[in-house]
Amino acid sequence: MAKGPEKNTKNKALHTKLLKRKKAKLQEEKKERTLRLKALVAKMNEKKNNNDTII
Repeated sequence: MAKGPEKNTKNKALHTKLLKRKKAKLQEEKKERTLRLKALVAKMNEKKNNNDTII
């Protein structure tokens, strides 16, 4: 009794590797975006404080 064709685990492993890479890239972009937003908020708060002290 034949079990059928062998499973192609090479493609499955490659697919998993690519998905992990994609997931890591998205997480890195998310971190960078939050850091940029934090820097922008800090800059705007500093600018606001400087304007308040001048007036």
